[in-house]
Amino acid sequence: MDKLSIGVIGAGRWAKNAHLPGFSRSPLSEIIAICDYDKKLAETMAKEFNIPYVYTDYKDMLSRGDIDVVDICTRGGPDDPDNHERLAFAAIRAGKHCLCEKPVAHDYKRTWEAHRLAVEGGLKTKVGLTFRYSPAMMYMYELIKKGFVGHPFIFNGFEQNSQFISPTEPVTKADLMPGNNSTEIEVSSIEGYGAPIIDLGIMFMGSDLAKVTGMLKNFVPYRTSLEGTKVRTNIDDGDIFIGEFMNGSICSVQSSYVAVGNYPGLEARMYGSKGALICRIVEEFGKIETLHSATPDAVEFKQIDVPLRFYPPGHYEGEPWPSLFYTNLVHNFMSEILSSKPENEGNFAQSAKIQEIINAVEISHRMMRWVNLPLDSSLKSH
Repeated sequence: MDKLSIGVIGAGRWAKNAHLPGFSRSPLSEIIAICDYDKKLAETMAKEFNIPYVYTDYKDMLSRGDIDVVDICTRGGPDDPDNHERLAFAAIRAGKHCLCEKPVAHDYKRTWEAHRLAVEGGLKTKVGLTFRYSPAMMYMYELIKKGFVGHPFIFNGFEQNSQFISPTEPVTKADLMPGNNSTEIEVSSIEGYGAPIIDLGIMFMGSDLAKVTGMLKNFVPYRTSLEGTKVRTNIDDGDIFIGEFMNGSICSVQSSYVAVGNYPGLEARMYGSKGALICRIVEEFGKIETLHSATPDAVEFKQIDVPLRFYPPGHYEGEPWPSLFYTNLVHNFMSEILSSKPENEGNFAQSAKIQEIINAVEISHRMMRWVNLPLDSSLKSH
């Protein structure tokens, strides 16, 4: 087999800007079906990306024997907030390799369960941890593996921008919980924005986290819903935590969608015994990513060029970051599936680790103390 057949569930903005261009660009994949509750939207995407079959029921699409990979690119609604989890399990049980947007499940234990089910079925999985497939981040990772920073000391991660700083701009979590008057803050930014930078921290450090302590904060308490009414939205729109890795290194991670700055607003900083690297993925002054390095005998950070080998098929100057990064993600996943080797990076196991950290930070916030990882049985009920 030299090309995989893809079925996509979800035909919204992120599918249009990232997923569908990614699969269309990879020479190893062909999209043969798309599914969405909104038939007109699915038909529009099918026409734009030359997809022959359109469905409104994912079960009908999963029943096709000629689909190798299912891509879950949906947004939960008020009546179905956890559809990633339901769809991921359905795809795996149907014997399909699965790419799923984050989170696979809000409870890390369910993500581990999905991972084990996939492994038992001989299937590979991947999560939409988009920013590990930025060419600059990929090169940064290569430099770290080759020893540029030496023994790792500190990781600082930021993913934040101001796209939801206005109280008149509805936020996904606000749409799901109109009129939320709970005194307990609900997880939002750390799960949507924090996950990719947590992923990079684990990947760059080459170690799992041993403990965390953090805080969730609600800076914009009232927002305008999609219906135009003012609603209380007690969600974390800013958060911060510090942690210690099992290898003894430390980190700080901060996420927010009300911190002034451009989209996507991600920065990863790595400091070690021999050098330091800083990668920024921010749309600023015509650029979408930059990578800088420094060493103890040359402490002024200088920009370094990213080799062309880290760019995906069909890349062009000025390409938007969603399609650029996602084409790398898709092509990597297709290559893993077609390979006889066991490699499967950024899979459901990685997502489970990230979600466990998010769950631990939430526990830390509520209990106001350090939380050890992995989470022990006394904390799993929280």
